[in-house]
Amino acid sequence: MGVEKTLGNNVLTTSLDKLVNWSRSRSLWPMTFGLACCAIEMMAAGAARFDLDRFGILFRASPRQSDVIIIAGTVTQKMLPVIQTVYEQMPEPKYVIAMGACACSGGIFDTYSTVQGIDQYLPVDVYIPGCPPRPEGLIYGINKLQEKIMAERNSFGSVIGFGERISS
Repeated sequence: MGVEKTLGNNVLTTSLDKLVNWSRSRSLWPMTFGLACCAIEMMAAGAARFDLDRFGILFRASPRQSDVIIIAGTVTQKMLPVIQTVYEQMPEPKYVIAMGACACSGGIFDTYSTVQGIDQYLPVDVYIPGCPPRPEGLIYGINKLQEKIMAERNSFGSVIGFGERISS
């Protein structure tokens, strides 16, 4: 009884958390929220030269199909309720990337109508500085988000109702 032969080199064992985190981090579907010039760099990152598809990243136009929202550009007070509504419509787990100096800190627009950092209203996971940041910066930020997702624990348990997801 039992295993009488070695299993060979084609058997891989891992924890369920690592498997779930690996699959979630390698198939990010960002909700694009391009508000200014940073959106052009975000589109360039998804185009042929940089090709985010090779990382498993597919831009979605519906918040109900997205797990990441990329806030790219200047956020005004008038646009803030729309961004918050879209964020609330996204399913859990959801992540936020602030792309560009304007999304991170208000940029050069120190006025009453400009939000001085989206992190005052949404929990930002990754900041990408620059005015505007290059597509390589967005790719680096997405890689950092993937590392953050891989470090989480109880990913599968929280989905089926056993405890909370633990971010490291």
